Amino acid sequence: MSRVEAAANDVDVDLGRLFHSLVRDWARILVVACALTALAFLAAWLATPLYKAETRVLIEARESVYTRPQEQTRDSNDPDLNQEGVTSQVEVMSSADILRQVAKDLNLAGLREFDEAAHPSFMDWLLVTARLKADPSEIPPEDRVLKTFREKLSIYRVENSRVIVIEFSSEDPKLAAAVPNAIADVYLKAQRDAKLASNSDATAWLEPEIADLSKRVKEAEARVADFRAKSDLLVGQNNSVLATQQLSEISTELSRVRAGRAAAEAKAESVRGALKSGASLDALPDVLSSGLIQRLREREVQLKADIADLSTTLLDNHPRLRAMRSQLADLDTQIRREAQNVLASLTAEASTARLREEQLLGDLNRMKAESARAGEEEVELRSLEREATAQRELLESYLTRYREAASRKDRNYLPVDARVFSAATAPVEPYFPKILPITGAAFVASLLVMAIVTLLRELFSGRAMRPAPRPRIEPISQVEMPAVAKADIPAAAPAPPASLPERGMPLTRFAQAPREAGETAGPAAYADEEDEDELAVPQPFRPSPLGEISVETAAERLISGGASRAIFVSPEGDEAAASAVLVAREVADAGLRVLLLDLTSAGAASRPMLDTVSLPGITNLLASEAQFMDVIHTDHYSDCHVIPVGTANPVKAMRAADRLPIIMDSLTTAYDVVVVECGPTDAEGIQRLVSESAEVLVSVLEPTDEAIGETAAALRERGYANLTLVTPVGYRPPHAPMPGRRAA
Repeated sequence: MSRVEAAANDVDVDLGRLFHSLVRDWARILVVACALTALAFLAAWLATPLYKAETRVLIEARESVYTRPQEQTRDSNDPDLNQEGVTSQVEVMSSADILRQVAKDLNLAGLREFDEAAHPSFMDWLLVTARLKADPSEIPPEDRVLKTFREKLSIYRVENSRVIVIEFSSEDPKLAAAVPNAIADVYLKAQRDAKLASNSDATAWLEPEIADLSKRVKEAEARVADFRAKSDLLVGQNNSVLATQQLSEISTELSRVRAGRAAAEAKAESVRGALKSGASLDALPDVLSSGLIQRLREREVQLKADIADLSTTLLDNHPRLRAMRSQLADLDTQIRREAQNVLASLTAEASTARLREEQLLGDLNRMKAESARAGEEEVELRSLEREATAQRELLESYLTRYREAASRKDRNYLPVDARVFSAATAPVEPYFPKILPITGAAFVASLLVMAIVTLLRELFSGRAMRPAPRPRIEPISQVEMPAVAKADIPAAAPAPPASLPERGMPLTRFAQAPREAGETAGPAAYADEEDEDELAVPQPFRPSPLGEISVETAAERLISGGASRAIFVSPEGDEAAASAVLVAREVADAGLRVLLLDLTSAGAASRPMLDTVSLPGITNLLASEAQFMDVIHTDHYSDCHVIPVGTANPVKAMRAADRLPIIMDSLTTAYDVVVVECGPTDAEGIQRLVSESAEVLVSVLEPTDEAIGETAAALRERGYANLTLVTPVGYRPPHAPMPGRRAA
């Protein structure tokens, strides 16, 4: 569907005339602003003044280190002192119970400010009588007072702190200060009562529990004692069972006896060896330690000394010397005999130690069995002791808590974890209304509103509108597509002759309106130009010997022939690009997916479809500055899609012209028909665009133009034998306005 004629009726806003209306109507604006300001001043002057006061409560632990139970400490992680705990206290302060108590203590129900339903005005009585307003008297007075109380009250927590602010506003400054202080007092009393109730509940619960635990502790300890007596598990030193302790002592004694026996046997064996070998007994400590042997050795030494002395004066056969030598021999015999006695003593000592060892081994085995039995029974004993210990520790903790709770109850010491550190005082000045700020704000706001109303009235009346100037697009130097190797183009049969269209719709821009020097075709080049007092004049259609077909016929041929690409060449310039636009829209109206690719230098094909040339397009895609989804746009007047010329540098884009066949293949895959408007190009310029299923078409505005014949001949010489000439002359869109009528 083609609706490009809407571009010709664009209008702009005349900003000078629009804002001139403010200067023209300044007196009215000022008068209305002053009137509104006077009303605001009067309303603020007559308004009842409201006073606001606040009380600040700090949530903190009030227990000291001397009175804190069981040496417990409280930090910021305490549930009552963290953010959630403080927020919970805010909800407690604003609870209905506390507010009702405050309202009762201060007798708020008797004040007209809190219960206007008790003294309704005449207007309220009329509204209630007409059933336009609910009767407030049906609500209980307490609920009415509580509702008004909540509207005037504000309780919140100071951010990142444990401070709670209680704000209250009232017509009476004394009442404004009394209410938050009363709320804080009632809150502290409620918290103290809650602690007292909790403390009383704790003592009431602990008392029977302690009595029951005392009985159970006695029973548990009695079971331990009975089991110890029955099992003969007497406790010795170091809290160990007697059997185990005796086993340890016997083991120690056995080790000592074994060591003594081994030492005695070793000594006896050494003495026996010395006696058998006849060696000297002086090296044996046990022999030398004998007193008799020591005396005999002393006598032997004395005799040897006497013999030596007498040998100097007497001969060897002297009777005295012989007597001394005889005594010396007897002493040696006595010493060896005494050594035999020492050996016998050592042997007896080893035998005694062996007997003692055997006895201790028996005792050890017996104690082992006894200790094993005691170990088995000690397991049961430890279980009974653990139970008794647990019961005893629990009883002790309950007794401690009970004594603490009882002492606090008796001494009435229950500190609340909150304190008032800033009590409310009666305010001197009202916080509402602020007459000067309200008056100033009303004056500024009324001026602004009146200015906006004046501008909108001027805008909607049309006096501030002017016709939009026709867009002028500076011509861009034609960048030709660089030639590449020509694709294989199958030989095609000559195009069948097409009958000339019978219709004679006018072609206003293409055939009769000459362009000024330097002017390029704008969006109105493809639309019927309708000024306020002019209508397009139909022009006669002159046939061409080349044989043109209409837009409808070209669209039907593309659809029936199954062409995937339609390559349009416009030898007559930008105005002839209308053929590609109209054919693309006609095919789109038939239900096919169509895309128009604009390869003209000035965007002659895409500009009337998008009403602009500043959108990204094929040059941005070639220059890698955009993707497919960024360059494909929707026609404003049909279901056709458009890829405009783009905004990138054409020279930079043409450096990547080798990507154009790939882009065409991708578009052909996504769309049923791809219409390409190439402008006044030649056969070299379209080599990259043709394919086996492509149709080459030539746009014709003036059939007698020599450029058409030259271009058609050049294309046929280069192998494009089945050219199709398409003219938009006589085409009328399905919903185009009838001749003689103005477009909306």
